Amino acid sequence: MAELQIIARIRSPFGGKFGIPRQSGVVEELQATVVFEPAFRNPDAVRGLEGFSHVWLIWQFSENVRDTWSPTVRPPRLGGNERMGVFATRSPFRPNAIGLSSVRLERIDFDRELGPVLHVSGADLMDGTPIFDVKPYLPYTDSHPEATGGFTDGSAMETLEVTCPPELLERVAPEQRPGLLGVLASDPRPRYQDDPERVYGLTFAGRNVKFTVDGRRLTVLEVE
Repeated sequence: MAELQIIARIRSPFGGKFGIPRQSGVVEELQATVVFEPAFRNPDAVRGLEGFSHVWLIWQFSENVRDTWSPTVRPPRLGGNERMGVFATRSPFRPNAIGLSSVRLERIDFDRELGPVLHVSGADLMDGTPIFDVKPYLPYTDSHPEATGGFTDGSAMETLEVTCPPELLERVAPEQRPGLLGVLASDPRPRYQDDPERVYGLTFAGRNVKFTVDGRRLTVLEVE
């Protein structure tokens, strides 16, 4: 069997796994770039891609590569308290640590050194994640409005009310602020944690963001 080649890597605000949205598109404001590896920087490779609004990214859960696997996992959507078959979930703990994300293609820039760079929004990948392939999203075949969501149906995502002092938010680059607020509003905590006294921290755009959650209110305490 031929080994998969890494064709690109994502550049995103997430320096660690904590806080990354659980699915692509959950936080549409998140901005990232797909930078191709040197062997794949030929502009001809993306010819025609600019006409598509969305693309699929096929990538590796590089922080969760294991030699063993389990047939069941605990989906966060169920609070981590119930087991489901691994193939009925999008858990990163899979026989093959492969992820699939649908992201919006904002534009393609052509850099003298980096070649074509894809600017995308709504990505759920950690900075540096290896990408195996990029494919166009085809509305006529990839969209299924009548689809059912199995055990995820009826468990709509609730958002938090985010309170962040302006002087703290100003420590984040202006273009990254909407993404950070979106991530916080989507409640980055594990579903089984609900301690109003606990201080959480996530790495975003090179900053360590500390916050607490009391009920449906998230309060940012520090941006370091």
